[in-house]
Amino acid sequence: MDDEKDSKPPHRGLKKGLYVIPTLFTAANVAMGYLAVLSSIRGFQVAATDPALAASYYNSAGLAIGLAILSDTVDGRIARATRTATEIGVQFDSLADVLTFGIAPTALVYAWAIAPAFPENSPGHNLGVFLLFAYLMCGAFRLARFNLQATRPHVLIEGAVKVDKKAFVGLPIPPAGGLLAALVHFSPAPLGVYGETSGQTYAYALMALIAVLSVLMVSTIRYTSMKATGKGRQGFFLVLLIAGMAMGVWFYSKYALLLIAGTYVAHGVVWWLIRLMGRIVKPAPFN
Repeated sequence: MDDEKDSKPPHRGLKKGLYVIPTLFTAANVAMGYLAVLSSIRGFQVAATDPALAASYYNSAGLAIGLAILSDTVDGRIARATRTATEIGVQFDSLADVLTFGIAPTALVYAWAIAPAFPENSPGHNLGVFLLFAYLMCGAFRLARFNLQATRPHVLIEGAVKVDKKAFVGLPIPPAGGLLAALVHFSPAPLGVYGETSGQTYAYALMALIAVLSVLMVSTIRYTSMKATGKGRQGFFLVLLIAGMAMGVWFYSKYALLLIAGTYVAHGVVWWLIRLMGRIVKPAPFN
Protein backbone atom coordinates (compact mmCIF):
# COMPACT_ATOMS: atom_id res chain seq x y z
CA MET A 1 0.00 0.00 0.00
CA ASP A 2 2.82 2.42 0.83
CA ASP A 3 4.49 1.68 -2.50
CA GLU A 4 1.26 2.51 -4.36
CA LYS A 5 0.97 5.81 -2.54
CA ASP A 6 4.58 6.69 -3.31
CA SER A 7 4.12 5.87 -7.00
CA LYS A 8 1.46 8.55 -7.47
CA PRO A 9 2.80 11.69 -9.16
CA PRO A 10 3.26 14.69 -6.85
CA HIS A 11 0.72 17.54 -6.89
CA ARG A 12 -1.83 15.35 -8.64
CA GLY A 13 -4.71 17.07 -6.88
CA LEU A 14 -3.32 20.48 -7.78
CA LYS A 15 -3.07 19.44 -11.43
CA LYS A 16 -6.71 18.38 -11.43
CA GLY A 17 -7.69 21.69 -9.88
CA LEU A 18 -5.92 23.61 -12.63
CA TYR A 19 -8.27 22.11 -15.22
CA VAL A 20 -11.18 23.85 -13.50
CA ILE A 21 -9.75 27.37 -13.83
CA PRO A 22 -10.15 27.80 -17.63
CA THR A 23 -13.63 26.28 -17.38
CA LEU A 24 -14.63 28.89 -14.80
CA PHE A 25 -13.65 31.70 -17.17
CA THR A 26 -15.57 30.02 -20.00
CA ALA A 27 -18.58 29.77 -17.69
CA ALA A 28 -18.20 33.51 -17.00
CA ASN A 29 -18.26 34.01 -20.77
CA VAL A 30 -21.58 32.13 -20.96
CA ALA A 31 -22.97 34.14 -18.03
CA MET A 32 -22.12 37.45 -19.72
CA GLY A 33 -23.80 36.32 -22.93
CA TYR A 34 -26.87 35.23 -21.01
CA LEU A 35 -27.09 38.57 -19.19
CA ALA A 36 -26.62 40.44 -22.48
CA VAL A 37 -29.59 38.63 -24.02
CA LEU A 38 -31.76 39.36 -20.97
CA SER A 39 -30.79 43.03 -21.01
CA SER A 40 -31.58 43.26 -24.73
CA ILE A 41 -35.02 41.77 -24.18
CA ARG A 42 -35.69 44.12 -21.28
CA GLY A 43 -34.59 47.12 -23.32
CA PHE A 44 -36.82 46.08 -26.22
CA GLN A 45 -39.79 45.94 -23.86
CA VAL A 46 -39.41 49.55 -22.72
CA ALA A 47 -37.89 51.15 -25.85
CA ALA A 48 -41.18 52.68 -27.04
CA THR A 49 -42.23 54.10 -23.66
CA ASP A 50 -38.92 54.95 -21.98
CA PRO A 51 -35.98 55.29 -24.42
CA ALA A 52 -33.61 56.42 -21.66
CA LEU A 53 -34.23 53.27 -19.63
CA ALA A 54 -33.92 51.17 -22.77
CA ALA A 55 -30.56 52.81 -23.47
CA SER A 56 -29.29 51.78 -20.03
CA TYR A 57 -30.31 48.18 -20.71
CA TYR A 58 -28.65 48.20 -24.13
CA ASN A 59 -25.50 49.71 -22.66
CA SER A 60 -25.41 46.99 -19.99
CA ALA A 61 -25.75 44.34 -22.71
CA GLY A 62 -22.89 45.86 -24.69
CA LEU A 63 -20.65 46.00 -21.62
CA ALA A 64 -21.48 42.39 -20.78
CA ILE A 65 -20.30 41.31 -24.24
CA GLY A 66 -17.12 43.34 -23.72
CA LEU A 67 -16.44 41.61 -20.40
CA ALA A 68 -17.07 38.27 -22.10
CA ILE A 69 -14.25 39.05 -24.56
CA LEU A 70 -11.93 39.49 -21.60
CA SER A 71 -13.03 36.13 -20.13
CA ASP A 72 -12.69 34.44 -23.51
CA THR A 73 -9.13 35.76 -23.88
CA VAL A 74 -8.07 34.80 -20.38
CA ASP A 75 -9.39 31.22 -20.40
CA GLY A 76 -7.34 30.26 -23.46
CA ARG A 77 -4.17 31.83 -22.14
CA ILE A 78 -4.58 30.14 -18.76
CA ALA A 79 -5.18 26.77 -20.42
CA ARG A 80 -2.01 27.14 -22.51
CA ALA A 81 0.07 28.47 -19.61
CA THR A 82 -0.96 25.62 -17.28
CA ARG A 83 -1.02 23.01 -20.09
CA THR A 84 -4.60 22.13 -19.22
CA ALA A 85 -6.07 22.58 -22.69
CA THR A 86 -8.41 19.72 -23.64
CA GLU A 87 -10.57 18.87 -26.63
CA ILE A 88 -13.73 19.23 -24.56
CA GLY A 89 -12.47 22.64 -23.46
CA VAL A 90 -12.16 23.70 -27.10
CA GLN A 91 -15.72 22.55 -27.83
CA PHE A 92 -17.11 24.18 -24.68
CA ASP A 93 -15.38 27.45 -25.51
CA SER A 94 -16.81 27.47 -29.04
CA LEU A 95 -20.33 26.76 -27.82
CA ALA A 96 -19.96 29.62 -25.35
CA ASP A 97 -18.80 31.90 -28.18
CA VAL A 98 -21.87 31.04 -30.27
CA LEU A 99 -24.05 32.33 -27.45
CA THR A 100 -22.04 35.33 -26.33
CA PHE A 101 -20.69 36.64 -29.63
CA GLY A 102 -23.30 35.20 -31.99
CA ILE A 103 -26.76 35.14 -30.43
CA ALA A 104 -26.24 37.95 -27.89
CA PRO A 105 -25.03 40.57 -30.42
CA THR A 106 -27.79 39.69 -32.90
CA ALA A 107 -30.43 40.02 -30.16
CA LEU A 108 -28.89 43.31 -29.05
CA VAL A 109 -28.65 44.80 -32.54
CA TYR A 110 -32.20 43.75 -33.36
CA ALA A 111 -33.61 45.30 -30.18
CA TRP A 112 -31.45 48.44 -30.41
CA ALA A 113 -31.47 49.20 -34.14
CA ILE A 114 -33.64 47.07 -36.42
CA ALA A 115 -36.91 46.90 -34.48
CA PRO A 116 -36.99 50.59 -33.42
CA ALA A 117 -36.08 51.86 -36.91
CA PHE A 118 -38.39 49.77 -39.11
CA PRO A 119 -42.02 48.62 -38.85
CA GLU A 120 -42.38 44.87 -38.52
CA ASN A 121 -42.43 42.97 -41.85
CA SER A 122 -41.28 46.05 -43.77
CA PRO A 123 -38.49 45.51 -46.36
CA GLY A 124 -35.89 47.14 -44.09
CA HIS A 125 -36.95 45.06 -41.11
CA ASN A 126 -36.84 41.80 -43.05
CA LEU A 127 -33.45 42.66 -44.55
CA GLY A 128 -32.09 43.35 -41.09
CA VAL A 129 -33.40 40.04 -39.77
CA PHE A 130 -31.87 38.19 -42.71
CA LEU A 131 -28.46 39.83 -42.28
CA LEU A 132 -28.42 39.12 -38.55
CA PHE A 133 -29.19 35.47 -39.31
CA ALA A 134 -26.39 35.44 -41.90
CA TYR A 135 -24.02 36.90 -39.28
CA LEU A 136 -24.98 34.16 -36.83
CA MET A 137 -24.53 31.41 -39.42
CA CYS A 138 -21.15 32.75 -40.57
CA GLY A 139 -20.01 33.00 -36.95
CA ALA A 140 -21.03 29.41 -36.25
CA PHE A 141 -19.25 28.25 -39.41
CA ARG A 142 -16.14 30.22 -38.42
CA LEU A 143 -16.08 28.48 -35.01
CA ALA A 144 -16.55 25.05 -36.59
CA ARG A 145 -13.61 25.71 -38.92
CA PHE A 146 -11.51 26.91 -36.00
CA ASN A 147 -12.24 23.71 -34.08
CA LEU A 148 -11.03 21.61 -36.99
CA GLN A 149 -7.87 23.68 -37.30
CA ALA A 150 -7.25 23.40 -33.56
CA THR A 151 -7.59 19.61 -33.47
CA ARG A 152 -6.10 18.74 -36.86
CA PRO A 153 -2.88 20.07 -38.43
CA HIS A 154 -3.29 21.89 -41.71
CA VAL A 155 -0.85 22.41 -44.53
CA LEU A 156 0.75 25.83 -44.78
CA ILE A 157 2.05 27.51 -47.93
CA GLU A 158 5.46 25.80 -47.92
CA GLY A 159 3.96 22.36 -47.40
CA ALA A 160 5.01 21.90 -43.77
CA VAL A 161 2.26 20.18 -41.81
CA LYS A 162 1.86 22.12 -38.59
CA VAL A 163 -0.61 24.38 -36.84
CA ASP A 164 -0.15 28.09 -37.54
CA LYS A 165 -0.47 29.65 -34.09
CA LYS A 166 0.44 33.16 -35.17
CA ALA A 167 -2.74 33.91 -37.12
CA PHE A 168 -6.42 33.10 -37.30
CA VAL A 169 -7.97 32.24 -40.66
CA GLY A 170 -10.89 34.62 -40.99
CA LEU A 171 -12.10 37.21 -38.50
CA PRO A 172 -12.72 35.58 -35.10
CA ILE A 173 -16.26 35.98 -33.85
CA PRO A 174 -15.36 37.68 -30.49
CA PRO A 175 -14.01 40.89 -32.10
CA ALA A 176 -16.89 40.85 -34.60
CA GLY A 177 -19.42 40.75 -31.77
CA GLY A 178 -17.26 43.13 -29.77
CA LEU A 179 -17.40 45.76 -32.52
CA LEU A 180 -21.20 45.61 -32.59
CA ALA A 181 -21.30 45.85 -28.79
CA ALA A 182 -18.88 48.80 -28.88
CA LEU A 183 -21.19 50.63 -31.29
CA VAL A 184 -24.09 50.15 -28.89
CA HIS A 185 -21.96 51.34 -25.96
CA PHE A 186 -20.92 54.39 -27.99
CA SER A 187 -24.55 55.39 -28.63
CA PRO A 188 -26.95 53.21 -26.59
CA ALA A 189 -30.15 55.12 -27.33
CA PRO A 190 -32.49 53.09 -29.60
CA LEU A 191 -32.30 54.29 -33.20
CA GLY A 192 -35.98 55.16 -33.18
CA VAL A 193 -35.26 58.33 -31.16
CA TYR A 194 -33.43 59.89 -34.15
CA GLY A 195 -36.58 60.01 -36.25
CA GLU A 196 -37.69 57.80 -39.11
CA THR A 197 -35.30 59.07 -41.80
CA SER A 198 -32.14 59.30 -39.70
CA GLY A 199 -32.88 56.14 -37.76
CA GLN A 200 -33.34 54.09 -40.91
CA THR A 201 -30.20 55.59 -42.48
CA TYR A 202 -28.16 54.54 -39.44
CA ALA A 203 -29.79 51.12 -39.49
CA TYR A 204 -28.91 50.55 -43.15
CA ALA A 205 -25.30 51.57 -42.46
CA LEU A 206 -25.25 49.09 -39.59
CA MET A 207 -26.61 46.37 -41.89
CA ALA A 208 -23.74 47.02 -44.30
CA LEU A 209 -21.28 46.59 -41.43
CA ILE A 210 -22.97 43.34 -40.39
CA ALA A 211 -22.66 42.04 -43.95
CA VAL A 212 -18.95 42.92 -44.02
CA LEU A 213 -18.32 41.23 -40.67
CA SER A 214 -20.12 38.11 -41.89
CA VAL A 215 -17.98 37.89 -45.02
CA LEU A 216 -14.77 38.51 -43.05
CA MET A 217 -15.56 35.65 -40.63
CA VAL A 218 -15.82 33.09 -43.42
CA SER A 219 -12.98 34.56 -45.48
CA THR A 220 -9.37 33.33 -45.57
CA ILE A 221 -7.98 36.70 -44.49
CA ARG A 222 -5.52 36.19 -41.65
CA TYR A 223 -5.79 37.98 -38.31
CA THR A 224 -3.07 37.98 -35.72
CA SER A 225 -3.78 35.68 -32.79
CA MET A 226 -1.44 37.51 -30.38
CA LYS A 227 -0.27 34.07 -29.17
CA ALA A 228 3.30 34.54 -30.33
CA THR A 229 3.72 37.93 -28.63
CA GLY A 230 4.99 38.54 -25.13
CA LYS A 231 8.60 37.36 -25.46
CA GLY A 232 11.64 39.55 -24.94
CA ARG A 233 11.32 43.17 -26.01
CA GLN A 234 7.93 42.47 -27.53
CA GLY A 235 6.65 41.55 -24.08
CA PHE A 236 7.70 44.94 -22.68
CA PHE A 237 5.92 46.86 -25.43
CA LEU A 238 2.90 44.59 -25.12
CA VAL A 239 2.60 45.42 -21.43
CA LEU A 240 2.79 49.13 -22.23
CA LEU A 241 0.17 48.73 -24.94
CA ILE A 242 -2.20 46.84 -22.65
CA ALA A 243 -1.70 49.42 -19.88
CA GLY A 244 -2.43 52.24 -22.32
CA MET A 245 -5.57 50.54 -23.60
CA ALA A 246 -6.74 49.88 -20.05
CA MET A 247 -6.32 53.56 -19.16
CA GLY A 248 -8.15 54.58 -22.31
CA VAL A 249 -11.03 52.23 -21.57
CA TRP A 250 -11.22 53.46 -17.98
CA PHE A 251 -11.41 57.16 -18.86
CA TYR A 252 -12.89 57.14 -22.38
CA SER A 253 -14.60 53.78 -22.74
CA LYS A 254 -17.01 54.85 -25.50
CA TYR A 255 -14.19 55.91 -27.79
CA ALA A 256 -11.50 53.47 -26.67
CA LEU A 257 -13.58 50.31 -27.03
CA LEU A 258 -14.81 51.35 -30.47
CA LEU A 259 -11.27 52.20 -31.56
CA ILE A 260 -9.79 48.93 -30.26
CA ALA A 261 -12.48 46.75 -31.82
CA GLY A 262 -12.45 48.66 -35.11
CA THR A 263 -8.65 48.55 -35.36
CA TYR A 264 -8.54 44.78 -34.88
CA VAL A 265 -11.29 44.17 -37.44
CA ALA A 266 -9.60 46.48 -39.96
CA HIS A 267 -6.00 45.35 -39.54
CA GLY A 268 -6.54 41.99 -41.23
CA VAL A 269 -8.06 43.66 -44.28
CA VAL A 270 -5.27 46.26 -44.41
CA TRP A 271 -2.51 43.62 -44.32
CA TRP A 272 -4.38 41.54 -46.92
CA LEU A 273 -4.56 44.55 -49.24
CA ILE A 274 -0.86 45.30 -48.70
CA ARG A 275 0.11 41.71 -49.56
CA LEU A 276 -2.22 41.78 -52.58
CA MET A 277 -0.70 45.00 -53.88
CA GLY A 278 2.77 43.55 -53.31
CA ARG A 279 1.96 40.58 -55.53
CA ILE A 280 0.42 42.79 -58.21
CA VAL A 281 3.34 45.23 -58.47
CA LYS A 282 6.04 42.57 -58.03
CA PRO A 283 8.49 43.03 -60.93
CA ALA A 284 8.94 40.18 -63.35
CA PRO A 285 12.30 38.36 -63.17
CA PHE A 286 14.91 39.20 -65.82
CA ASN A 287 15.61 36.50 -68.40
